[in-house]
Amino acid sequence: MSRPARFHYAWIVAVVTFLTLLATAGIRAMPAVLILPLEQEFGWNRATVSVAVSINLLVYGLIGPFAASLMDRFGLRRVIMLALTADALAVGGLLFMRSLWQLYLLWGVLVAVATGSTAIVLAATVANRWFFARRGLVMGGLTSANAMGQILFLPLLAYIAVSAGWRPVVMVTAAVAMLILPVSLAFMRDSPESIGLQPYGAPAESAASSLPPGEAAPPKLSALASLRLGVRRGDFWLLAGSFFVCGASTFGLISTHFIPASVEHGVPEVTAASLLAVMGTLNIAGTMASGWLTDRYDNRWLLCGYYLMRGIALLFLPFAYGLGFFGLLAFVVFYGLDWIATVPPTLGLSSQIFGKRNGPVVFGWMFAAHQVGSATAALGAGILRTWLGDYQLAFMSSGLLCLLAAGIVIRIGRASRGSVLPARPLGAGVPAAS
Repeated sequence: MSRPARFHYAWIVAVVTFLTLLATAGIRAMPAVLILPLEQEFGWNRATVSVAVSINLLVYGLIGPFAASLMDRFGLRRVIMLALTADALAVGGLLFMRSLWQLYLLWGVLVAVATGSTAIVLAATVANRWFFARRGLVMGGLTSANAMGQILFLPLLAYIAVSAGWRPVVMVTAAVAMLILPVSLAFMRDSPESIGLQPYGAPAESAASSLPPGEAAPPKLSALASLRLGVRRGDFWLLAGSFFVCGASTFGLISTHFIPASVEHGVPEVTAASLLAVMGTLNIAGTMASGWLTDRYDNRWLLCGYYLMRGIALLFLPFAYGLGFFGLLAFVVFYGLDWIATVPPTLGLSSQIFGKRNGPVVFGWMFAAHQVGSATAALGAGILRTWLGDYQLAFMSSGLLCLLAAGIVIRIGRASRGSVLPARPLGAGVPAAS
């Protein structure tokens, strides 16, 4: 492998991508602080508002594979421009909302399509397209944009919601999308080849010439063709199933319901939002560390450890509320370090099993499973809260699912006949370019 240049344009693309994902994270932080104000103004209950969040999470995930294919066909820059513009318009439309069906359409569908087009599949595409070396580390950094968005936006949005109402929250988030738009327009580039470069850290030889003699590069697959490729492999179902649990135990449950649950236990809304932001701060360190580990260790054992720790944290959460502030802080620290650390090793396994060329699109379908889990948890927790009067069963069920996922991921690499993923023991390195 050739020594990477001291500076490479890939890092500018990574920064622009991070800012784009940061804006998306700010928009996606809105439900956590809007659930209570919407209930108070419109008289909607927790279950009906959770339906809108659930639709959003589901559409957000399903759009990912198609967005990845559109990025291949039309380029990163065009897709990002269109998505950010649609974000601002759809979020701004919430200002004129009067009925529940409008919330379902604007937040559930339109915002989901726009944010889903600049979400984790964008990070995966940039990491695979622009980086040969340090791919896991870059994916960890880009994934941490969601956590950084919580740090920057959640306390601010919660303060605005409490002091000025929910409509100024909408205006702030729409403005953020419009601010990122000219930055992406000026600096985003579609691929290294479009400006005469190789991916960061790539050998001097082209990708094609580095293939074995007589072997052609695999063709790029469409979103549906990638799905057909995935569903034929047992490893796809194991990765998608574990990622379903990841979504159910993070975005669907904690991101959506942690603040309302905390308020019901006597924690002020701004304080609860600040605790959620602290989780985001810790998650930056956890996800970056996960990216570094993904480049070096067996990704299956990393996932096993992450799901095991998350399950223990969620099983502890109902008791943490009873222990007061310090018990809740213990949960925040333990859970925050593990929040979305599963993303880099899941993408790493997808690229190992399905190849660098089609791995991100197949990963998009895994992320769709992630968002099905998110939608299920967002709606299910809202229904359980309305039915039982608290969130205890929702938190405990999610924790048990995480323990189940910890066992599932060990089977990856053994579930598909002819899998390209070698069975490596714990501690065996995973090449950075895999």
